[in-house]
Amino acid sequence: MSEKNRQGKRGAREKLAAEREKQKSRDKRRRALIVGASVVCVLGLAAVIGVVAANAGKDDGSESAGPVVAPSGAQGKDGLAIPVGKESAKSTLTVWEDFRCPACKAFELAYRNTIHELTDAGQLKVEYHLATIIDGNMGGTGSRKAANAAACAQDAGKFPPYHDVLYDNQPPETDDAFADENKLLDLAGKVDGLDTTLFQECVKNGKHNSWVEKSNNAFQNGGFSGTPTVLLDGKNIYQDRSMTPAKLKQMVEEANK
Repeated sequence: MSEKNRQGKRGAREKLAAEREKQKSRDKRRRALIVGASVVCVLGLAAVIGVVAANAGKDDGSESAGPVVAPSGAQGKDGLAIPVGKESAKSTLTVWEDFRCPACKAFELAYRNTIHELTDAGQLKVEYHLATIIDGNMGGTGSRKAANAAACAQDAGKFPPYHDVLYDNQPPETDDAFADENKLLDLAGKVDGLDTTLFQECVKNGKHNSWVEKSNNAFQNGGFSGTPTVLLDGKNIYQDRSMTPAKLKQMVEEANK
């Protein structure tokens, strides 16, 4: 065999040996990656399990935990309605509202004077139900805290004026200003006789938080499309595009003849 052929075969063997070593190195790295990835997966799963286990039995940080304490004079199913007006009134207006809801404010500003006139005349009774859907949609706790404060005002016999003050001072929908209890207490100063120690404690302690949550659950389970939902003697009048304060007044007066 010529020297040239021997060198060619030796070169081929060396090249083959080098390729085998490279393959062994690649296999070794691949096994290391597989093992490493498996360890990461196991550790990741363990971490998830650990987090779940660590949080098992804990609440979600909500301040609504606790006994359901209805505000004074609450009526209706499960005591979820705050009544305004005389019990003897022949017409009942049922209103589902959220104090952070811009549409609720628009309704209140448009119909407030008419509703006050009819309730003062003994012709209309209003049952207010409080919801917290903006908290759920936009995040925050302002709807719940404002509703609790309104329930505290009901305890003090000051619900109607404080209810109106909350809407007069409603922040933009994206601004969770009512989550600040000091804001709610400052607004109470606009209602004569409301800003008392008892009211302050009720607001700060979230006395009616669980009641508010129960009211909101009733709204969600009621098949309503949104807030405000306004029913006159069971008929949804807010969906009536021809409805006006004057028409509402006429309907109530006719019912009282």
